[in-house]
Amino acid sequence: MKNSGNSDNGKRKLIFIRHSKAEEQQPGLSDFERSLTATGKHHSRLMAQILKEKKEDPGIVISSPAFRALETALIFCREYDISPDTIRIYSGLYSGMEPGEFIPFLRKQDDNEHTLTFFGHNPLITEMAAFFASDEPEVLPKTGIFCVSFEATSWSDVEPESGKTQYFLTPKSLL
Repeated sequence: MKNSGNSDNGKRKLIFIRHSKAEEQQPGLSDFERSLTATGKHHSRLMAQILKEKKEDPGIVISSPAFRALETALIFCREYDISPDTIRIYSGLYSGMEPGEFIPFLRKQDDNEHTLTFFGHNPLITEMAAFFASDEPEVLPKTGIFCVSFEATSWSDVEPESGKTQYFLTPKSLL
């Protein structure tokens, strides 16, 4: 299924989703390999359903390569009937982009796509949301979803702190 994002050419949306609850660090298991717990998988499914009920199209899905973030993204894609093959893996979401890299990364995105959904880790996922939102978002909890929109016809028109918060969904407030 091809995702075209929002059909409104004058808007751009960024959706930031923090990975769900993952297993604790264990000997012989790298941080990169940590999987979601049963609770984490359950919360991911429920939050994906809530997002879908908002009639929100995730557009292009971009995930950290770390398993817990990718697993969260896969659960969301399953709820949306999006092929896992379309998930874009971006290592900077795990290794830590600097705020100065956010804008150049955004400028490289296809202007035919109006929504980008990022799956990642704190503190970076919250820092990215704060970088783009005109109001300072709270820290994204696990499986938290923060959406910011822009009056922009191109990704090149999106500027730091120029986005309007559309919603901030947290498992604690919804489940």
